[in-house]
Amino acid sequence: MSQVELGKKVPDWTAESNNGTISLRDFAGKRLVLYFYPKDSTPGCTTQAQNFRDLVTEFTTENTVIIGVSRDSLKSHQNFITKQELPFTLISDPDEKLCEMFGVMKMKNMYGKQVRGIERSTFLINEEGVLVQEWRGLKVPGHVDKVLETIKAL
Repeated sequence: MSQVELGKKVPDWTAESNNGTISLRDFAGKRLVLYFYPKDSTPGCTTQAQNFRDLVTEFTTENTVIIGVSRDSLKSHQNFITKQELPFTLISDPDEKLCEMFGVMKMKNMYGKQVRGIERSTFLINEEGVLVQEWRGLKVPGHVDKVLETIKAL
């Protein structure tokens, strides 16, 4: 069950990242793209991270910070960041606190088995901490471009 709602303020949260402990309030006055992905270094997640990486300057120009979230460890995140030269923060959410807040944990089919995992989703939070757009169950191709177009239209 999601605790976030379009048009409403997102509850403050605190999480561990490759840049130490961070909170939603750290980004007041900036737009925040919070994207949830299943696993570091898998094909779709790597492509998505590379797409954000390749457009990071355009997001920064629009006063927007990008943060990725998965259940991977900080060590896994650091390896992923180094290998892909990612210029943005990754949050480690092994207890699924942030995943539950945003309602991204779903039952998925993996090789014919039901497994619980992160549904690829992106959330756009404005300068006042209000959720202004969400994309759930998305496909990677073209997604990052759509997010950037949405931000530019605000």
